[in-house]
Amino acid sequence: MSRRCQLTGKKANNAFAVSHSHRRTKRLQNANLQWKRVWWPEGNRWVRLRLSTKAIKTLEKKGIHAMAKEAGINLNKH
Repeated sequence: MSRRCQLTGKKANNAFAVSHSHRRTKRLQNANLQWKRVWWPEGNRWVRLRLSTKAIKTLEKKGIHAMAKEAGINLNKH
């Protein structure tokens, strides 16, 4: 499974690690992903999703149904 948020699609970003002498080496800036159990009222059950922390905050505001519809995912399969 890829390190990608299931609702927002956030993933790793390529960047440089810059040392004190300003030598630059490639590194990855990974998204802050967490496994989260979310109550889905329409399905009357818990759904386990891999979400970024930003998505968790947005989820509290918008709700699971609206975010899943925007992302185009089927919650019956999770």
